Amino acid sequence: MSDNIYAFKGVTMQGKEVSLADFKGKVLLIVNTASKCGFTPQFKGLESLYKEYKDKGVEVLGFPCNQFGHQDPGSNDEINQFCELNYGVSFPMFQKIDVNGDDAHPLFKYLKEQAPGLLGTQAIKWNFTKFLVDQNGKVVDRYAPTDTPEKIAKDIAKLLA
Repeated sequence: MSDNIYAFKGVTMQGKEVSLADFKGKVLLIVNTASKCGFTPQFKGLESLYKEYKDKGVEVLGFPCNQFGHQDPGSNDEINQFCELNYGVSFPMFQKIDVNGDDAHPLFKYLKEQAPGLLGTQAIKWNFTKFLVDQNGKVVDRYAPTDTPEKIAKDIAKLLA
């Protein structure tokens, strides 16, 4: 198993395969998102965070997931349009994936191993679970869906200091 996230890849909403190695040297906030969730308004906070910190070396990476209450049933195009139209999302959004189970995306298997949840559980419990990754590709923290992007900003600022 890799000692950082740079071995993993994702496919953007536009169908382009992107290596996470492209983000070397940046602080990353990786989020499993959903368009029809009680936490969906966090897209606004994630976009604000992205706008505030992107020029300082921070990327927010969104990975839609339909595993929790079927709250992201749309196609990748529909999800992408929803995020752009309703929340002005300009940070990278990737194609819909699974984050739990046998078909979980390898990146999320790795994130869960590196930063287990409460009591050491690895499974992601709901949409908008967030993982903070430092400039060297090491997972430094995991945040619950209830943790707002505004709350995470101070931890991002510490990594940038």
